[in-house]
Amino acid sequence: MNTNEQLFQQQHIKQHFSRAAASYLAAAALQKEVEARLLEQADYLQQAPRRILDLGCGPGRASGLLKKKWPKAEVIAVDIAMPMLQKVPEHTRFWRPVKRVCANAMQLPFHDNSFDLVFSSLCLQWAHPLPQALQEIRRVMRTDAMLLFSTFGPDTLIELREAYFAIGETPSISPFAAIQQIGDSLQGNGFDKNVLDRENFNMSYTDLRALMKELHAIGATDARVDRKRGLMGKNRWQALNAAYPKNAGNVHSTWEVISAMAFKRKEKTNVADAIIASISPDQITRRIR
Repeated sequence: MNTNEQLFQQQHIKQHFSRAAASYLAAAALQKEVEARLLEQADYLQQAPRRILDLGCGPGRASGLLKKKWPKAEVIAVDIAMPMLQKVPEHTRFWRPVKRVCANAMQLPFHDNSFDLVFSSLCLQWAHPLPQALQEIRRVMRTDAMLLFSTFGPDTLIELREAYFAIGETPSISPFAAIQQIGDSLQGNGFDKNVLDRENFNMSYTDLRALMKELHAIGATDARVDRKRGLMGKNRWQALNAAYPKNAGNVHSTWEVISAMAFKRKEKTNVADAIIASISPDQITRRIR
């Protein structure tokens, strides 16, 4: 079994995002806001990129905006769900086409050193293990290329997690990496000039059913291999609903969003730069003797 499949079942992710393609944009208010803020960070690029990868593009809003920002650039939209890719032309113009590729973020079908900018908004929480995903992303980046991505942190849906714990059940929610883990993964996998930020967003719903409906509409369901199968029974649902905190009849949910900007570290080509320790000839002689 592939290491990323030990935590997530890729076919499950593919199926749920495929089903969510038609409803995604209408329900994805938070996702649109996070995407817009991340796009602003692209202004830090010192020169116009020639090739751009929108990884986990969804219906392609960001792909269209990136193409509009840099009309001469080749923009490639990648998603694991084909129905999502079929929505991409709705956000582009025929004279500014965006290429579409159906692929897994863990195995990108591109040559080494292919992209000047990799953009990925709220996709990498589905890529496990994260260091392996970052290695693959780095492979397709040119030296000094920029990586911009956002992902969810562990405080996401914390109210729902605690409600599950309160009724003695394991939360039916995927795990998320903390900002420290993301920073370490970037530093350890060939990225530098890393800038990370986190922010909590609070969303309000009329009731718990509305929150769960939105999670399904955006495809954000539990994709773990060991998730509990089957529908939630009436008694279990009532217990979960009772345990979920209410505020004036409404329910709120926290979404911790972590954003990162990083650059592909230059490879060391100077032999002197690659020296880890220096040992004199005399020391070598003494050891041989």
